[in-house]
Amino acid sequence: MKCILCEKYSLTHICKDCQTNFLTPSIYKRTLSNGITVISFYRYSENKELLFTKHTDIGFYVYNILAKLSFEKFAQEFHTKEKYVSIAIDDNPRSGYSHTAILNHTLKSYNIMPLHNKLRAQSSISYSGKTRAFREQNPRNFHLKNFKNKNVILVDDIITTGTTLREAIKILEEKEKEVAFCLTLCDVSISV
Repeated sequence: MKCILCEKYSLTHICKDCQTNFLTPSIYKRTLSNGITVISFYRYSENKELLFTKHTDIGFYVYNILAKLSFEKFAQEFHTKEKYVSIAIDDNPRSGYSHTAILNHTLKSYNIMPLHNKLRAQSSISYSGKTRAFREQNPRNFHLKNFKNKNVILVDDIITTGTTLREAIKILEEKEKEVAFCLTLCDVSISV
């Protein structure tokens, strides 16, 4: 197969050279209005074409590569005494897989246990390209399934306005869960 970035022949959809040259993650932090920190690994502007693959068959492979380069590496280097669960925003499979579930799954480590199918949006409204006002007027109406653990890491693919994460944090806090921080693949607000 050919690498989708450089078109050289490769055993993976993105060759090792392109992974090293173009997809080495960085740490970007943003604090939401509720005081919760969001850690992101990429600038949206540099990777939007790759992120758009989530709506295609190749997206499964692209998201697995991005997750291993960023989320998995983070989990390997995240050393605390406390134990955490990670929960993906709306990990409902669409088009045969869930891109947020892929990200969440790679967090598995000695002190992070990914939970699946716990936080689902009841609304199917798409926020893609919508304003903050639209997002706030059309909440996701999350439903949270019960789980024992208290310390939570919240996972999503992209942060734009933070509306989705704040709504998810609110429902978790109402169920007496503590969101330590959020992890996202990309942050739209970070400019080059």
